[in-house]
Amino acid sequence: MEQTQLQAVWAQILDKMKEQLAPTAFNWLNPVQPLSLTDDTLELGTQNEMSKEWIAGHYQTFIEDAVKAVLGGPKVVQLTVMAEASKAGQEDAPVVVEAKNEKPAQGTLFPEGGAEAHTEVVAEPHIVAPGDNSSLNPKYTFDTFVTGKSNNFAHAAAMAVADKPGKTYNPFFMYGGVGLGKTHLMHAIGNRVLKNHPEMRVLYVSSEQFTNEIIQAIQQGTSDKFRQKYRNIDVLLIDDIQFISGKTSTQEEFFHTFNTLYDAQKQVILSSDRPPREVERLEERLRSRFEWGLTTDIQAPDLETRIAILKNKAQSDHFSVPDDVMVYIASRIDSNIRELEGALTRVVAYASLTKRTVNTDLVAEALKDIFPNGKAKEVTMDIIQEIVASYFKIKIEDLHSKKRTRNIAYPRQIAMYLCRDLTETSLPQIGQFFGGRDHTTVIHAYDKINQDKETDNRLKGILNELIDRIQKV
Repeated sequence: MEQTQLQAVWAQILDKMKEQLAPTAFNWLNPVQPLSLTDDTLELGTQNEMSKEWIAGHYQTFIEDAVKAVLGGPKVVQLTVMAEASKAGQEDAPVVVEAKNEKPAQGTLFPEGGAEAHTEVVAEPHIVAPGDNSSLNPKYTFDTFVTGKSNNFAHAAAMAVADKPGKTYNPFFMYGGVGLGKTHLMHAIGNRVLKNHPEMRVLYVSSEQFTNEIIQAIQQGTSDKFRQKYRNIDVLLIDDIQFISGKTSTQEEFFHTFNTLYDAQKQVILSSDRPPREVERLEERLRSRFEWGLTTDIQAPDLETRIAILKNKAQSDHFSVPDDVMVYIASRIDSNIRELEGALTRVVAYASLTKRTVNTDLVAEALKDIFPNGKAKEVTMDIIQEIVASYFKIKIEDLHSKKRTRNIAYPRQIAMYLCRDLTETSLPQIGQFFGGRDHTTVIHAYDKINQDKETDNRLKGILNELIDRIQKV
């Protein structure tokens, strides 16, 4: 497997682990480099022996679970000390210290994250100058965010907030299902603010991290340090804010933090899986404040956007994937972007490991646990003809008739094209289904629609809309 593809697979594995591990864990995991991937082994390089032992003891199980989720099967995870890093010794490893009551230094603090539940040590917070905030993922920018009908408004609003932090839509509250791009937009806002205003202090944290730091501050008597960190910044971004519901101390502290920042015209950006009014056990005073600014939702992407997301992913990770394969994947996975991109990564890795060409047969095999027998839903010619007839406002009988007027013939050709593209039905069977026509008629219809869509954007949009409707039946 090429190094660029290997790096893309490892990035997907890291993203998967973010769902399970606290941010402090990535002080250890981010420096790890993927060295090789074979049929049964993933070799990872650590900077030194100390890192290797720590990762093996604390995170190997998480890595193996994430590898299985991304690549679709168990792999042996082998940790190796990279030769080029051996001279760095233990100084390259993250510093692990007992928590101290120290006066915070000037500048922006990296999110501390608090101690992980199973250990008594915490990663020492990294003190940096304003604008240098590694809690933001530099890959998540507005340029790498694929827009469509499902997220256009949220994208435009996020850009407006980033261009005038504290002055436009404050607070800015985004909500939507898992893996639809909320976190991407939050990082994009932070990155754009720092690009345009490098002197600003930007802080991105999850609500879990915020809560952990409050608990830690209470236990260690460092509440003043906590407040100075969170109330002396210009832009605060908190992901998954719904998880503070029911946590009295967290809500109390965030209420005062919010008021301090808002009164100082500092920007507050929040994300959630539901709108403020639907977050249970959220104090009314917080609920009302969340609705002071702009609240916008992000929906699941439509087929056209899903295809664009896959093309963007393939281009950024240097994957060579045929268009028909991307349409095949996009038409069968409509849940969220994370699963969509993960499926593409798995397909490319599967093709590389098995030394096979990427085609729809390989996709069905690689993703059989996502859509058994190569399909998430059984698509039949009956469903296709019903959707096509409804879309063009004609009768189903017209598709089977001998009528050759354009308002009938062209929808019939589209229906034949879709039957060939979305089902395993043979050409003679398709011809027989549509009024006893010869298989050469089906070939002509398929070739015509296939050719027309290359130059006719309206037709391309119609096909995407029809496929989207068919997959939702």
